[in-house]
Amino acid sequence: MTPPALAGIRFSVLDRSRTREGEDAGQALRDTVRLAREAEALGYHRFWVSEHHSVPGVAGSAPTVLAAAVAGATSRIRVGTGGVMLPNHQPMVVAEQFGVLESLFPGRIDMGLGRSVGFTDGIRRALGRDKEDADRFGEQLAELLGWFTGDRTAHPEVHARPAEGLRVPPFVLATGEGSAIAAAAGLPLVIGDLRGRSRLLAAIDSYRAAFRPSAWSPEPYVVVAGTVVVAGTDEEARRLLMPEAWSLAYSRTRGVFPPLAPPERIEQLEAAGADGMTEKQRGFYASGLSGHIHGTKEQVVEALAAAVKETGAQEVLVTTSTYDRGALLDSYRGLAHAVGLTRANAKGRLDSSDARPH
Repeated sequence: MTPPALAGIRFSVLDRSRTREGEDAGQALRDTVRLAREAEALGYHRFWVSEHHSVPGVAGSAPTVLAAAVAGATSRIRVGTGGVMLPNHQPMVVAEQFGVLESLFPGRIDMGLGRSVGFTDGIRRALGRDKEDADRFGEQLAELLGWFTGDRTAHPEVHARPAEGLRVPPFVLATGEGSAIAAAAGLPLVIGDLRGRSRLLAAIDSYRAAFRPSAWSPEPYVVVAGTVVVAGTDEEARRLLMPEAWSLAYSRTRGVFPPLAPPERIEQLEAAGADGMTEKQRGFYASGLSGHIHGTKEQVVEALAAAVKETGAQEVLVTTSTYDRGALLDSYRGLAHAVGLTRANAKGRLDSSDARPH
C-alpha cells in the first residue's frame, strides 16, 4: 500500500552518468542506460539525463544523444533532460533535436531546460559563450517554444523541422531567476535541493503566486529534486553518500571534479588527518554529507512525506550517485518499494490516464 502522505506523488530519476575510479566514460554511459531500464521496471515516472562539459567525473555531456539511447532501450518510461543548458545552444537546434526525439518516441519525451553556462572561462570560450548569456534565458526560452508552436516574429520564413507542430513538454530548472521565468511562461518548475529548504520554499511560493496559465501547463506544477538514499541501516545509507560528498569537497578545493572513489578509501583519508583531508576539505565534505534524505525505508518515507507536505510538490526527482553500482540499484529498488511504485506499476498505473501535466 502506498503511504497515504505520498499517494499520487510521482517519483522520477535524474542520472548524471558519474564515472568511477579506474573506469572509462563508456562504462558510465552504458550504466545510465541500464539504470533507465531498471527504473522503468520499478515504476518510476520519468528518467532524465544531464549536461556537463569538461568535467572529469561526469560522462553526460550530450543529453539529447544520451536520451535517444535511453528511449531506445526502454518502452514506457518518459525520457528527457535535466537539463539542456539553453544558453549553451541555439534554440532552433535544440528544437530540432527534441523534435527528432519526439518523432522517434512519440508521447515519451520531456524537455528539461536550464540556464547555466560552462563553469570556467575556458569552457565558456570553447562553447562560444560567456556568463552574460545566462541572462538571456527567458528570451531564448520564448524563442525555443516558438519553434514548436510557430508563434514567433524572428525568422518567420524558417521552420524547425520536425519540431513545428509537436508538443514536447518543457520544464524549467530553477537556478537564480529560473522560478520567476517558469511562472511567467506558464511552465512546470523543477527545483532543488532539499538542503536549502527556506530558499526553496520561498522560490516555490513565488512561482505559484506569479504563475500564468499557458497552453503548456494550465496550473503550477512543482518537481522537487534531491538526493535520496535507501539502505538497510542509516549508517549504510550514509556510507553511500560518501563518494559524492568527497568528490564535491575535492572539486571545491582543487578545481577538478574527480571520478567517484570507494568509501573505504575515503574513510582512510578521514583517518589520516591533515595528510588525508585538509581542514577546508573536511568542511566541504561534511556539508556534502548533510541535508540529504537517507536511511532505512521507514526513515526515508517519513522524510519524503514531510518534504512533500512542506513544498506541496506533485513530483520528486531523485538524483543519487555512489561508487557501488549494486548498492545504487538496491537504493532505487528500496525507494520504489517503500513508496509503492512497484505495486502501482504492477496494476498498470503508468498506462492509465492522468489529468496532471505530462
